Amino acid sequence: MSRLPTPVRQTAQILRKARHMIYAAASFWLLVFVLMAWGVDHLWRSQAKPKTLNAVLFPGTLVAQVGRIIGLLITGATVAPGAPKGEDGDRPDWQPKLPVIGPVLVALIPMAAISSMLYLVMVYLGPAIISQLPADQIPPSMPLSLTAFWEQLRRLITLSENTLNAVRGADIAAWQVALFVYLMICLTIRMAPSPGNVRGHVGAVVILGVIAALAGSVWETMPQLILSAWPLLALSIGWVLLVLLATLLACGIIQTTRLVLRTE
Repeated sequence: MSRLPTPVRQTAQILRKARHMIYAAASFWLLVFVLMAWGVDHLWRSQAKPKTLNAVLFPGTLVAQVGRIIGLLITGATVAPGAPKGEDGDRPDWQPKLPVIGPVLVALIPMAAISSMLYLVMVYLGPAIISQLPADQIPPSMPLSLTAFWEQLRRLITLSENTLNAVRGADIAAWQVALFVYLMICLTIRMAPSPGNVRGHVGAVVILGVIAALAGSVWETMPQLILSAWPLLALSIGWVLLVLLATLLACGIIQTTRLVLRTE
């Protein structure tokens, strides 16, 4: 974490005051991240064949699939030699044998692998971008009222705008920007739940929060560790929201164009 820029002072002060809320807030925003990635993945699948999408997002697909296979092997999943493949090339009988904990592990390992790759991408390609992001747009609390909910929506839009401005104004080489953008798209979208294992992904996020809270009860530096990673979470959420908004706009244009051409 030493390579990462220090989070803004306001965020540090808020986190110190709400120390006991850090774990719940981190789990909440991680779940938001996963759900938005799921939304982008669903929209992209509606416009392109799964095999094409897997090829376009190859780095993220590779990391996610390797993590998933490791999880399946750990949980004792077997594959019938003649089992038919689905549209995305996956085998429908690749399911963990362990009940409850199996789907969680199959989701947790790819999430951990993708998070590690996101960390490396941000550390080696994105410090100039992270330093321009206001991490306090993602507060260490959950919007529990209607007013807080709308306020947080406004903050997320601001974060998405700041993310785009940070990428455009980054003082790094053009190829680094292009590589950063491509890898961020590939990795953030692949945080989406794999088909048929949505419950496992939700359970994995909850388990991570519980583990962090238990570790924090005996390890006093755990909240500070989460604080140091907060800019990474903010950038990930801002990025996937930016991709989601761009995808919605593109889908709207495509569907409108098809409708106009069809009526003519």
